[in-house]
Amino acid sequence: MSVTVSSPAVRSFHVSRSQSHKRVYTPRVIMSAVRSSDSLGVAPILTKLQKDCATPLPVLRHVADAMAADMRAGLAVDGGSDLKMILSYVDSLPTGNEKGLFYALDLGGTNFRVLRVQLGGKEERVIATEFEQVSIPQDLMLATSEELFDFIASALGKFAQKEGGKFELPQGRTREIGFTFSFPVKQTSIKSGILIKWTKGFVVSGTAGKDVVACLNEAMERQGMDMQVSALVNDTVGTLAGARYWDDDVMVAVILGTGTNACYVERADAIPKLTKRMSNSPITIVNTEWGAFSNGLPLTEFDREMDAESINPGEQIFEKTISGMYLGEIVRRILVKMAKVGCLFSGSYVPEKLVTPFVLRTPDICAMQQDTSRDLEAVESVLYDVAGVKSDLSARKTVVDICDTIAKRGGRLAGAGIVGILQKIEEDSKGLVFGKRTVVAMDGGLYEHYPQYRGYLQEAVTELLGSEISKNVVIEHSKDGSGIGAALLAAANSKYEHDF
Repeated sequence: MSVTVSSPAVRSFHVSRSQSHKRVYTPRVIMSAVRSSDSLGVAPILTKLQKDCATPLPVLRHVADAMAADMRAGLAVDGGSDLKMILSYVDSLPTGNEKGLFYALDLGGTNFRVLRVQLGGKEERVIATEFEQVSIPQDLMLATSEELFDFIASALGKFAQKEGGKFELPQGRTREIGFTFSFPVKQTSIKSGILIKWTKGFVVSGTAGKDVVACLNEAMERQGMDMQVSALVNDTVGTLAGARYWDDDVMVAVILGTGTNACYVERADAIPKLTKRMSNSPITIVNTEWGAFSNGLPLTEFDREMDAESINPGEQIFEKTISGMYLGEIVRRILVKMAKVGCLFSGSYVPEKLVTPFVLRTPDICAMQQDTSRDLEAVESVLYDVAGVKSDLSARKTVVDICDTIAKRGGRLAGAGIVGILQKIEEDSKGLVFGKRTVVAMDGGLYEHYPQYRGYLQEAVTELLGSEISKNVVIEHSKDGSGIGAALLAAANSKYEHDF
């Protein structure tokens, strides 16, 4: 069954306008349709913006070096830097030898996905996959832990009952699941993790401080299901595992969607805070949580204003600078100032819709940048339909320049972050990265759907590494890999693994 559905995790790029993230920001009171006597004009504001957002090579190099240094500090001790450097306990990566039927559950937002995959070993690889997406009723987001997990287990059970055709469980085996759980968790083993807190609108009682795997396993038992979780992962780790299954050279995975994160393959002996080894494996996957990085980023007044009004001021600065949830909002704030102070839209009026936080989304600014028509008709339509703005050609050209400035900064900083991770791996193992082919697996709608952003990211990687070394670094799209990656990790960590 071939179905393409956006991941339900927070890092999905496609955000419906009905979810205008009102809980994320407390907007300042900006009177719409107010004249300003302080008319500086648009050009000086645009010039200052481009200067403040500039990412020349020295800035990129500083960001890459700081990322590598923060990674080391976070690996030395918990709380050692902005980067949490969370140990995933994934020591066994898929090899291609895995055989059998495995399931995945991907819970990361108001929808969840259930998936099954039949694996045929080195010769047949993935024989078949099938998945369904299920919406979580609003009342269950505010229910008890048992009620939520019973609903999820029930949906999983119904999906399992439809098993047939190419999907076959060997006799005497229990169905095993890879559980992608994209909420803050303190992982304690490959198949256990304590929930720190619910986010994304979930206020479920009775789960905080409990093992989420135990919650799911107990719910499946209550439903009379013969299933057990054999791997708990986050979506970035799942993406790395899914890509690594097809390509042994994958060392890093990055998600660039509504949110952002990165993980990578690390040597176990390069992690000072790993005092108690869970296995004899020489490697493990480390989840950087790089959205919290903040060192040396080129920020503007608009970034600082947006951050100050957020529910987490001073946190997730890298994410607020490079990810899909925020790029459109930064552009909106710039347009508000240009409308008020620079008379961007026929007089110093601010259209009422334009003052609504998050009304302008990143897919909107992406669409405007794709407009190649002489009169920029697509830009005109987006501005009018989304923000209630009537514009002339000159204003539309300015808007495209603003979109490009913000996308360019975001893409180039993301590229510098990737080089920082590669630098850190290379410093500990000369030649492991830069001396051979190394693959960075990318997922997320921002990377997939925004060609200019993608181009700026690649440009920064090439600038930082130089033309020769950058030939060895392959940045590859791994679409929707986290779901199948979780199933593959269930296989790689199966209690039946010695049967392969």
